[in-house]
Amino acid sequence: MTYCVAVLLESGMVFASDSRTNAGLDDFASFCKMTVFQRRGDRVLVLLSSGSLAGTQAVISLLRQQADAGKQDTSLWTARTMFDVMGLVSDAVRAIEQRDGPHLKSAGSGFNASFLVGGQIKGEAPRLFRMYAEGNFIEAGVDTPFLQTGEAKYGKPIIDRVIHPDTTLAETAKCVLVSFDSTMRSNLSVGMPIDLLVYERDRLEVTHRRRYCEGDAYFKQLSNEWSVGVRQVFRELPELLW
Repeated sequence: MTYCVAVLLESGMVFASDSRTNAGLDDFASFCKMTVFQRRGDRVLVLLSSGSLAGTQAVISLLRQQADAGKQDTSLWTARTMFDVMGLVSDAVRAIEQRDGPHLKSAGSGFNASFLVGGQIKGEAPRLFRMYAEGNFIEAGVDTPFLQTGEAKYGKPIIDRVIHPDTTLAETAKCVLVSFDSTMRSNLSVGMPIDLLVYERDRLEVTHRRRYCEGDAYFKQLSNEWSVGVRQVFRELPELLW
């Protein structure tokens, strides 16, 4: 399982993903689920992946291969809009599903690869999408400024209460990290390291990216102070009237 979240703001975008790919009583593995395609001054594209690691890796590898080939209209480097980017990602998801799906089905499983895709191409505003395993997708907007995939239910309440389109990038980044802390406390299948990327609108390059590993001092402080703050607010709530 995994947990990924991406937020679209007036001032830019925030992306975060955990790195756990397997979980059991004595079996933990990790792999980076954040992929960045960047051409400074032209475009920044960020993909967060969830689902079968083999499936998501195959999709990313196909996109990289197309990008390296540099063919017109078939590459993330030549896509004119973020909608065109989503068409390329959709085609890649469906191509891998058509290749691997029948074999997975015969083995008693199915193809499972979904993505959060966001970024900005020069000449248009930042945009954010969620791609499903079937290759269809939805776009974030004013009423829904953030999208999640994977084990989303534990981290959603804090984001719902805090984040709005005009929330600052710094406050949003803190909120997203708190949502990961809440998720990891409730679900063993989500775990560190956490990859965090903050993109400033119209910057057209990544300037803030960080990985939070187990024992990170800032993340521990954030987690502890959030717990203390929640307990304090709870104690100050009005008494129940019978």
